[in-house]
Amino acid sequence: MARGLMKRTVCAKSVFELWGHGRSAGELYASLKNYPMDKMLPYLQSDSTYKVHIHTFNKTLTQAQKIKKIDALEFLPFKGKVNLKNPEHIFWILEDYGMDPNNVPEEPFHLYFGRWIADGQRELIESYSVKKRHFIGNTSMDACLSFIMANHGRVKANDVVYDPFVGTGGLLISSAHFGAYVCGTDIDYNTIHGLGKASRKNQKWRGPDENIRANLRQYGLEKYYLDALVSDSSRPIWRKGMLFDAIITDPPYGIREATRRTGSQKETVKSAERSTENHIFVSSNYHLSDIFFDLLKFAAEYLVMRGRLVYWLPIYRPEYTEEIIPRHPCLKLISNCEQMLSSHTSRRLITMEKVKEFKDQDQNSYLLDGQYMPYRGHNSFREKYFSGVTKRIAKEEKDNQK
Repeated sequence: MARGLMKRTVCAKSVFELWGHGRSAGELYASLKNYPMDKMLPYLQSDSTYKVHIHTFNKTLTQAQKIKKIDALEFLPFKGKVNLKNPEHIFWILEDYGMDPNNVPEEPFHLYFGRWIADGQRELIESYSVKKRHFIGNTSMDACLSFIMANHGRVKANDVVYDPFVGTGGLLISSAHFGAYVCGTDIDYNTIHGLGKASRKNQKWRGPDENIRANLRQYGLEKYYLDALVSDSSRPIWRKGMLFDAIITDPPYGIREATRRTGSQKETVKSAERSTENHIFVSSNYHLSDIFFDLLKFAAEYLVMRGRLVYWLPIYRPEYTEEIIPRHPCLKLISNCEQMLSSHTSRRLITMEKVKEFKDQDQNSYLLDGQYMPYRGHNSFREKYFSGVTKRIAKEEKDNQK
């Protein structure tokens, strides 16, 4: 189970089977002597190979110091042979010297000894870094957060994953890495087709190979790419039925990307204005409350049973309560995790699971007033995000503390 978890996570570096710990070397050795011998022996046999690795936090040890600490473990009944290149079992000594690099203690605050089981997938953060990606935009999702979202969605091989606000496709890449087939839609024609001004410094226009497909090709994942379409998320284009195993998305908040949908303010757009010969649609404001209502209703209708919806919800922290999280009778809230954006704003990673079949009566399951009001209005979150009032209050509180 631990190895399976570490094959997915980008949040953990390594996992160990803890054999002993203490606040001093003496406490560590006493803890090791009390560890059940029957749990140790399978990894200390004469026909096995091993090595001991020392890792220190906030301090560097000399090789002589490391050897001295390893020799002090001679009371452990190691019977196998030392193999530094390819051992069967790896044991670690972990020493914690605190967090202050300007005040490093002589002795560690905590010591741990254990058997290494597996490493996490932290290297994916670097190998999938947005800085090295062909096609990026102003709001391309950080690689680490993309993999976290895919894990929250329990994405697995042969799933079909959809992003209704696909942008440059950053969230599709992490799902494709786990073997899922991916697709998305976006109202922005230029982004879907890789046209227009570039987001990179010192580059004016996007190149011919800057598009979502090229991003997946860059990582050897093109075979998992279904397509990306120009479409308005408020007007679903899909046939009725349960189509997607996961919906993973980051809706626009009105900060760096506008919240808009097709149609004029009075909904009087004629069909001629939306003909295939002219892709520049008339657009109108898309209130955040409507974005979340449409997203939850879409997920309730198009997710398979036990499929998951994972999305970011922007929050004005002084107004936040659990009650403002959008709900739907077909979806169960699984997790709600916060990422700070500023002293007064944050966004929450919301994970929901479909637990009920979508029926006709669920068609008009509107958000409750408490969930609707904080996001009412086109620029509701934007205005709070850039609010000077909160900054002034924070400054006054700081002055009062002096």
